[in-house]
Amino acid sequence: MRALIVDDEAPARSKLRRMLSAFGDVEVVGEAADGASAMALVAELRPDVMFLDVQMPEADGFAVAASLPDDGPAIVFVTAFDRYALQAFDTHASDYLLKPVEPARLERAIQRLRTSLQGASPARADAVAPPAQLLIVDRGATHVVRCADIEWLQSADNYVNVHLRGQTLLMRRTLESLLKDLAPAFVRTHRSAAVALACVQAVRPRGNGDATVVLHSGTEVPCSRQHRAALMQLLQDRSAGSAAS
Repeated sequence: MRALIVDDEAPARSKLRRMLSAFGDVEVVGEAADGASAMALVAELRPDVMFLDVQMPEADGFAVAASLPDDGPAIVFVTAFDRYALQAFDTHASDYLLKPVEPARLERAIQRLRTSLQGASPARADAVAPPAQLLIVDRGATHVVRCADIEWLQSADNYVNVHLRGQTLLMRRTLESLLKDLAPAFVRTHRSAAVALACVQAVRPRGNGDATVVLHSGTEVPCSRQHRAALMQLLQDRSAGSAAS
C-alpha cells in the first residue's frame, strides 16, 4: 500500500510517518505540505492512499479531493476538527481520523483500506458542498483555480478542458464525474460540454430543438435538444431566486 502524507505541519507529517512504519504493508512514498505539491506527487508517484489534512494554505483538503482523477488514491482525512466529518465522507473519503491519531484507530483505518483496495475501487460520491477551488495539473504545473472563474467545461475522452477567460487547462477527470462535484453551479448542455450558470448571457435557438449558449465572454457553447429544457429550467430558477432576494 503506497501512501502519500499531505499536511502543512512538518511535525504532524513526521509523526504520521512514524506511526505508519508499524505496518509492514504500508510504504510512505512521499510527503507534501500543500495541495499543489500533493497533486504533483499524485501524478508522479500514483499512491494507493492519501492521508490528507483539511485545513491547508491556498487550497484545503476538500479542493484536493475534488481535483483527484477518477482512478486516484483513496483518501483518509486527518484533522484536528470533527466538524468536517460529514463533508469528508460525502466526498468519497475512506476514513476520517482525528488528531492526535490513536494507534488503534489508525490500525482500523489501515484494515479498512486493505479491504477496499483488494476489491473494486469505490465510486466517487456526489459532493454535498461544491469545492471553492480545484487543483489542476497541466503540463507539469499545478494550477489553483477558483471554481467561480470557470466558464465552461469540455469533455476530451477521460480528460476535461477547463475553460477560464483567456486560458484553458486540461484536467484528468471525466466530465460526468467532475460535474457531480461541481453541481449545481454547472449544468450539462451537450454530451461533451457543460457551462457555469453564472456565466450564461443568452440561449439562442437553432434548428431541430438545439440551441447555442452564449456566455458573458462571448464564447458560444453548443446545447443539444436533450439538455435544453433542463438548462432553461435552471436558468429560470436562478433568475427567480435572484429576484426574490
